[in-house]
Amino acid sequence: MSATSLVAETVWKSVESTRSVTQHQLSILHFLYGKNFERATKIVDQRGVKRISADPSGRYIFQVVGESRTKEDYYCFAENYCACYSFFYDIVNRREQLCCKHQLAARLAASLEACVEVKVTDEQLAQLLSKL
Repeated sequence: MSATSLVAETVWKSVESTRSVTQHQLSILHFLYGKNFERATKIVDQRGVKRISADPSGRYIFQVVGESRTKEDYYCFAENYCACYSFFYDIVNRREQLCCKHQLAARLAASLEACVEVKVTDEQLAQLLSKL
């Protein structure tokens, strides 16, 4: 894990433990993630993150609204996957970013308990995941 990733992870753990974010933490996250973090905060402010949880397993995935003209939704796991183009192009292929704005929005919303909660069955979640 890179030094940047370690710093980011330390800040995230602190935010998650308190369920709040300080101005100092916001500054650090903005420094690490740049415009993607700005865009992520906008998505969270607009309540654009849904946490789709399955019962009885408790497994979940995030559905995050996009900012494009089409307002397409993207499914992601906050720490390691997003279905958006930027994830594959900027993160996986070019390794220019730590994560995309959808992952950041999902992680921030989950940390602050600001997700719109959606409950589904395990079968419904499995069907959703099979389409990714």
